[in-house]
Amino acid sequence: MAGQPDLGRADLVTMLAELTGRPATDVPERIGSMELAWLVHLVEQRFDRRLDLTDDQLAGIRTVDDALAVFRTSLTVAADG
Repeated sequence: MAGQPDLGRADLVTMLAELTGRPATDVPERIGSMELAWLVHLVEQRFDRRLDLTDDQLAGIRTVDDALAVFRTSLTVAADG
């Protein structure tokens, strides 16, 4: 078992700040579909693996914390399996 991936909330907030051009302190908690697509893309690049997210997983991501939980789960499953 590989354990938790090295991905934290601050990483996602920084990625969103890059997209929006806002300081990290001004990034809203709620994320839309464009922000979610951006995060998926960057996380896939960072970890050099594809996130196989289901429609239910994607639909459940509404906040930065939701995204973090789903991404960590997906990265852990990918590393273990």
